[in-house]
Amino acid sequence: MKKKGLFQKASFVSGIISEAIALVCFILLVMKSEELGMDHIVSASFLASTFFFFTCGIVLLFVGKANIPSLGFDDHEELLQQEHERQQKELEQQD
Repeated sequence: MKKKGLFQKASFVSGIISEAIALVCFILLVMKSEELGMDHIVSASFLASTFFFFTCGIVLLFVGKANIPSLGFDDHEELLQQEHERQQKELEQQD
């Protein structure tokens, strides 16, 4: 498995924090909706915040877990060397 970069690690941690905030908002939504009703502006705000943090958390977790290929030029030479070695092994096996 490929090593994750700093931004992927930060995305994963941010995703976990976002999901935790969504859970807190949901608990407050349930408490305030029982107290004030769902028609109150506070309940609507907690509902919107829950949805926002939950969906952002999902996206950040997917980005943090994704296997993103390296797009740098430094790996090109290494890949060519590996391909060359693989071809040589195939030729040796054919002989």
